[in-house]
Amino acid sequence: MESEINFSQNKHLENSRVLLSSLKMDHFESLLPFSEKEPELWKYALQSAEGGKLLKKYIREALLSKNNKTAFPFVVFDKQKQQIAGMTRLYDYNKIHNTISIGHTWYGKYFQGTGLNKHCKFLLLSEVFDTWHLDRVEFRADYRNKRSINAMKSIGCIEEGILRSNCKGLDGRRDSIVLRILKNEWQNTIKDLLKYKPEFYWLLFTSIRKFRILEKVKNFKCFVFET
Repeated sequence: MESEINFSQNKHLENSRVLLSSLKMDHFESLLPFSEKEPELWKYALQSAEGGKLLKKYIREALLSKNNKTAFPFVVFDKQKQQIAGMTRLYDYNKIHNTISIGHTWYGKYFQGTGLNKHCKFLLLSEVFDTWHLDRVEFRADYRNKRSINAMKSIGCIEEGILRSNCKGLDGRRDSIVLRILKNEWQNTIKDLLKYKPEFYWLLFTSIRKFRILEKVKNFKCFVFET
């Protein structure tokens, strides 16, 4: 089925946890605190948005890619916390090959590790595969960014390989890991996994974390007793 994507529309994707809204320059003020107070967000990025000047450039270039019909940038609103949490993007759309990428994703530290990302990815992947009928979604990251890589693998992304020195990062050339989700993988497994279990992932994560803390306390008590 040939895809027809209307890049001129203001798109809103949402579920009970998150609202993804088309990025506008009006979002600048809401995003500025992340830009000014959390410089670590750009450590592995290809483009920095640290500080007001770079943030405006970042937003302008994201909007330009939408005008060029190659990307859909979104602002992420956490409905649970009632706050803007960050940004994400569908980009590198290729009509001939019927493919797209998901990336340029960042969340403020207050929203990281809360399960928000899986809700965002479910909405984006649903749009890509179920509405736009694309065949492949690609993900890339700096090979050193283990947190991002683990997050991608946790939603079902399959690692395809490493591109050595394939692009220029903020601190020099970088190696990029490439991951993917194909249409049949989404339909057969990943869709249901993300649709019905995003909260399960968060509960599992917090349970494991509590268990590890208890084990550390237990081991410490044993050490003190034996000593």
